Amino acid sequence: MEFMVLRRANQSTERGTQPPALEPGTFLRPSAEAVRLQRRDGVWTEVQGPFPPKELVAGFVLLEAESREDIIAQVRYWPLFDSGAVYEIRDAGCPGNCVGFDERGTAAGTIPQRKETLTRYVVFLRSDADSESDAAPPPEVIDVMNEHNEAGVQQGVLLAGEGLKGTSNATRVHYANSRTSVVDGPFTEVKELIAGYWMLQAASRDEAIAWAKAYPYPQPGDITLEIREACERKSHVEFTPDMVKAEERMRAELLEAELRNAFSKAARGG
Repeated sequence: MEFMVLRRANQSTERGTQPPALEPGTFLRPSAEAVRLQRRDGVWTEVQGPFPPKELVAGFVLLEAESREDIIAQVRYWPLFDSGAVYEIRDAGCPGNCVGFDERGTAAGTIPQRKETLTRYVVFLRSDADSESDAAPPPEVIDVMNEHNEAGVQQGVLLAGEGLKGTSNATRVHYANSRTSVVDGPFTEVKELIAGYWMLQAASRDEAIAWAKAYPYPQPGDITLEIREACERKSHVEFTPDMVKAEERMRAELLEAELRNAFSKAARGG
């Protein structure tokens, strides 16, 4: 099974802080450099960032796991230094037969080619009621999308793309000091959610905006997009001896708390 883990934004990520030695994947520049495109009655308007952190994603990664429980366990045991972080775990894929793609290639076997002279941009499709209910577009609409994606990769524009299923089966993992907690979906704040993404490379943000406006989206009516510049991950900071000790201490505290809860439950006959 494939899952997308979305790192929800907060004030720290909006300052451009990248967590040390944390998860792999794509990290995004703060939303002060972002733009939202809104199509209403066929007319596009642009809204410049910054945007409220609670509406934003700071980064994401696609991961494979045998089950939802397995991916939750993986995320819960990422380093704990990023106190206050929230990771949203979503099922990858979209209703219908739209086919995701990345550096592993497209359904036709075309491998995206990264051009280091160009900037990577991520185009997020913001969720709406239809995407949250996993409504499937007509097959002919999906066919046009798949063909457009394949052409974009062949033209050296598109690098990756994937849909996300609604949050009825989603999970959020909250980090707080030496604790993690899990909250199951669905999540009601639809305007803060993501329904899918494309990663492209372009010479400028204006080029990325032009591409986004021309895409054959499955929604026939109103849509909202968000365009964010991806930044290259900083070299992973090696844990210092003090950081290693702090991590070990937090893990020990977490294990102690879990054991205490288990023994207490057993004593109550639970």
